[in-house]
Amino acid sequence: MVLNLPIHPVLVSIFLLLCSNVFMTFAWYAHLKELNHKPWIIAALVSWGIALFEYLFQVPANRIGYSVLSVGQLKIIQEVITLSVFVPFSVMYLKEPLKLDYLWAGLCLVGAVYFMFRSKF
Repeated sequence: MVLNLPIHPVLVSIFLLLCSNVFMTFAWYAHLKELNHKPWIIAALVSWGIALFEYLFQVPANRIGYSVLSVGQLKIIQEVITLSVFVPFSVMYLKEPLKLDYLWAGLCLVGAVYFMFRSKF
């Protein structure tokens, strides 16, 4: 089913996946900084609550994106967004050092994007 949206479904999907990944990153990693002194079950429950918001963005993002993209293409877009959200989060929020490994991982994802979308080029 293709929705009649004023904005292209791919752009809507990317925006929603971006929002989803912000919540996902906080759900998966913020407890390492904020709740490291609490029992793991508390961190898990808080993360689970944050993850609810991730799914509220992720499910419609994938449904809208799947109207014009394959599942593989959606997954690669999601991985690119994940790295794009994770690197700034890791450096700015968790105060991890910025490493060249992020660049190499990003270049690998550029290759993945090429292979998943080459029929459209």
